[in-house]
Amino acid sequence: MIIRPRLVVFSDLDGTLLDHETYDFTPALPAIKALRARFGALILASSKTAAEIAPLRRALDFAHCPAIVENGAGILASERGSQHDSRSRYEELIGHLDALPDELRRSYAGFSDWDAREVAARTGLSLEAAQLAKQREYSEPGIWSGTEEGFTAFCNALNRLGVHVQKGGRFATLSFGGTKGQRVRELLARLEDKRVPVVSVALGDAPNDRDMLESVDIAVEIPNPAHPGIGKIARGGSQVLRKARLAGPAGWNEEMLAVLEEIE
Repeated sequence: MIIRPRLVVFSDLDGTLLDHETYDFTPALPAIKALRARFGALILASSKTAAEIAPLRRALDFAHCPAIVENGAGILASERGSQHDSRSRYEELIGHLDALPDELRRSYAGFSDWDAREVAARTGLSLEAAQLAKQREYSEPGIWSGTEEGFTAFCNALNRLGVHVQKGGRFATLSFGGTKGQRVRELLARLEDKRVPVVSVALGDAPNDRDMLESVDIAVEIPNPAHPGIGKIARGGSQVLRKARLAGPAGWNEEMLAVLEEIE
C-alpha cells in the first residue's frame, strides 16, 4: 500500500499569504481549498499577535492547526487543543526598553508608544485590527529613527538584558527570543511519525523568514516589491528552493498548487 506523505505548510502572512497593501488572501483560495481537501496542515507564522491570528485562522478554516505568533516569540495552540501559553512577559520587555539611556530610547518608537489610531496609520490596518495588534504578549515591534551606529548600540544594550532584536520587512521587533525557524523545528518534531512521512513547506517574503525557510523540505520565497527580499538561504542536503513568479497571495497560490500536484 502506498502511503501519501502528510503535507505541513508554514506560511508568513503580510506580503506572503496576505497582500502587502490590502491584507487580502482571496487570490490564494484555490490552493487553500486544495490543501484542505488533501487534509494538509497550514500553520500560520507571523509577527501578528494571537488575537489577530485566531480569527484569520478560523476564516481560512485551519483552526485545528497551531500558529506561530509574534515572529516566533510564542505559539498559539490549535482550537482543538489547550489554550496557548499566555505567560506574558510583555511588561518586563517594555521595562527593559524604557530603562535604556535616553539617547537610545528616544530613537525607537513601538506599539507600546502608539495608540490604536497610530498603529492603524503605520500598518494600514483597520482601527479594529490595530486594537488586536496592540494585544501583545511576547514582543514589541517598532521603528528605529536614529543612525546605523546608534541602532547597533541599541541592539547591544538590549542583548545584554536578554532581549533580542529582529529586523523584518516593516519593523525591528524586540523579544526574549524565539524565531519562526525555531518554532517550525519544534512543531515538526511534534509531528514526527514513522508510519506517515511528512513533507514540510514554508513560504515567506522577508529576512525574518529565512530561518523558517531553511528548516523545511521545500522553501518558497514570495517576491515583495516593498523590500529587497530574503537574501541568501542556506540549503540543506535535499532541500528544494523556489522563488515565486508572482507577489503576495497570487504567488502563494501558484506555488502551492504546483507543490500539491508534485507530491501526489
